[in-house]
Amino acid sequence: MEQDAIQDHFKGNYCWGCGTLNPVGLHLKSHWDGDETVCTWQPKPEFMAGPQHILYGGMIASLIDCHSVSMAIADAYRREGRSPDSDPLIWYVTGSLHAVYRKPTPLAAPVTLRARIREVSGRKTTVTCSVSSMGEERVRGEVIAVRVPLEWRAAG
Repeated sequence: MEQDAIQDHFKGNYCWGCGTLNPVGLHLKSHWDGDETVCTWQPKPEFMAGPQHILYGGMIASLIDCHSVSMAIADAYRREGRSPDSDPLIWYVTGSLHAVYRKPTPLAAPVTLRARIREVSGRKTTVTCSVSSMGEERVRGEVIAVRVPLEWRAAG
C-alpha cells in the first residue's frame, strides 16, 4: 500500500466525508491495495444509531459513498496514466448508491472499507464496497460514480 492517502492528492476537496480541506469533515483516508482501495475508520460516539452501541446506517452509507467515489476518481487518473494531483482535474459525483445491511456495525470498533471497480462504461464507474468490523462483513454497497465536467464544481 502507498503511504499517502488518495484523498490527500485531490485539489480543492471540501467534501464532508473525504475532503482534506473540510475542517469538520470525516477525513477518510483511502489507500490502494492492489486493485482494491482500503480505508480504516474509527466511528465516534455521536454517530450512534438508536441503540447506542451500533453505528448509524446513514453514516455507513456516507462512508461507502466517499470511499467508492474517491476510488473512481483515483482509478480515472490511473487509467490516464497520471497523478491525482495533476491538471486537468478529474471529478466524479454519486449517481446512485445501494447498500445492503447484513449485520449491525458496532460503534466501538474500527470499520474497514474495501472497494473494487466492477465496471467502467463511458462517464460511469461502478464500484462495489464491503464494510467490515471485528472481522465480519457488515454491509455491502455499490456506487455508480459519474464523471462531471469541471464547470460543475464552479459556484453558481
